[in-house]
Amino acid sequence: MKTAKKYTILFIVAVSLMVTGLSSCLNDLDTIPLDPEELVSEVVFGSEIGPYQELLAKIYAGMAISGNSGGDGDPDVAGVDGGSQASFLRGLWNLQQLPTDEAHCAWNDVGIPDLNYITWTSSNVFIKGFYYRLYYQINLANAFLRETTAEKLSSRGVSQADQDKIKTFRAEARFHRALAYYYLLDMFRNVPFVNEDSPVGSTLPPQIKAVDLFDYIEKELTECEADMLDPIVGYDTAYYGRAHKAANWALLSRLYLNAETYIGVKKYTESITYSKKVLAESYQLDPVYANVFKADNHKSVEMIFPIRYEGEQTQTWGGMTFLLSSTEPSDMQAEVNAVGAWQGNRATSALLKTFQREYQHENDNRFSMVRIDKTENYEITDPSLFTNNGIPVVKYYNRNSDGTLPPNESNIAFTDFPLFRLGEIYLNYAEAVLRGGTGGDAATALQLVNNLRKRAYTDDVAATITSGELTLDYLLDERGREFFYEAQRRTDLIRFGKFTGPAYIWPWKGNIAGGRSVADHFIVFPIPADDMGANENLTQNTGY
Repeated sequence: MKTAKKYTILFIVAVSLMVTGLSSCLNDLDTIPLDPEELVSEVVFGSEIGPYQELLAKIYAGMAISGNSGGDGDPDVAGVDGGSQASFLRGLWNLQQLPTDEAHCAWNDVGIPDLNYITWTSSNVFIKGFYYRLYYQINLANAFLRETTAEKLSSRGVSQADQDKIKTFRAEARFHRALAYYYLLDMFRNVPFVNEDSPVGSTLPPQIKAVDLFDYIEKELTECEADMLDPIVGYDTAYYGRAHKAANWALLSRLYLNAETYIGVKKYTESITYSKKVLAESYQLDPVYANVFKADNHKSVEMIFPIRYEGEQTQTWGGMTFLLSSTEPSDMQAEVNAVGAWQGNRATSALLKTFQREYQHENDNRFSMVRIDKTENYEITDPSLFTNNGIPVVKYYNRNSDGTLPPNESNIAFTDFPLFRLGEIYLNYAEAVLRGGTGGDAATALQLVNNLRKRAYTDDVAATITSGELTLDYLLDERGREFFYEAQRRTDLIRFGKFTGPAYIWPWKGNIAGGRSVADHFIVFPIPADDMGANENLTQNTGY
């Protein structure tokens, strides 16, 4: 299903009215202040399936774009900049990459340096923007589920055939809601909770504890699995980009891998179980690593669940436009085929060292994306400069795998973002085995890691490691080499005990050039200050 870009005024207003269930965030989510009595759901939803498809499409659209007109106009979330602060992908990337050893942003926008240095407070606008984007997605899903009960559909005369289709739509909406709650759990832990049964109006939502939120996400994913589409491998014009069973399993694999971090309970066996379900499908590693990040990556048999970008239909200053333009040096703009060379994000020398710890790293084709040839200074001596301060990383290309340009030779992003791909499942399985999970075996774990490395190397001898070399520390480095700039690093460092404290120091950690230890409370972000002020039911995370 293509992500919808344009909607009728009637539909947009109705959606805006339906997603205001999180009372403490009304000022941020209620972008069209009209009288709810003027439009009710029965005016929009009838016996035809179209409006139900459009609301589901709006949920998907919220992953890619930030508003309802080009360039993030008519934004979904008020009070923050739609393109830079309330974009799902740009927000995810900033919060998952900038506080880590992999990335540093040269821009001095209010809030960015605090992400670079791990010195943020509850007033950080980028944390606030992503938080409210997640709740906007949750409230869209809640609205969809409220309007698609069997009772409502039958009362409106929806045919049984269409009700069967909508049953699948409901499962997709539940997956999206679980995904948004997963990121809230990962980043904030104890958060406001609303679902389709929550009162819509002035009632303040309660705060749910991390352990209960974990259970809720797990329950939602396991319950909706049966009604989801079967796994989709490769490009399918009808279904590519939609959430399906394998996307569900991939999220469960990741959720269980991090369970000990989130709730203090080891669930590595469960992570293996769901990794194996994905591995049993016909996904394959893309033979060429770089092709996973090109404009025709929708063809990749490695892709499990992407955030889709369709050129003019998904224009945004966030998303893939941001990843393409903010990372490239100015002399590579034409090669990358991006709308501009913003020169903002670059790598610290720590990412270089992650590769250099590897034997014959110069033969690793992933390393070719770390453009040491584009800088004279691997170290960031001036945090506000891009050129010759740190290392540009050019991972994403808005060109096809054969070098040709996307449709109409456009420089608007056509490259999809791989939110879940097979390479992650390989390393999830291996790590869960090393951490003591049952149901897997060490030999398979080693084989999966070596298969991934053989894809990266032209030399199989350099690629293959032994069972003695496969340690947790090795896996953290390998995840860095495989997933750098893919919005996973913060979560990985926390799971390995390397994000805060003195165990691992990188440049500018703690706001000094050589790096230093930071307090453990930074493992989670603070609930935004304005939501704390609006909802008396909330208790702020420790340290903020």
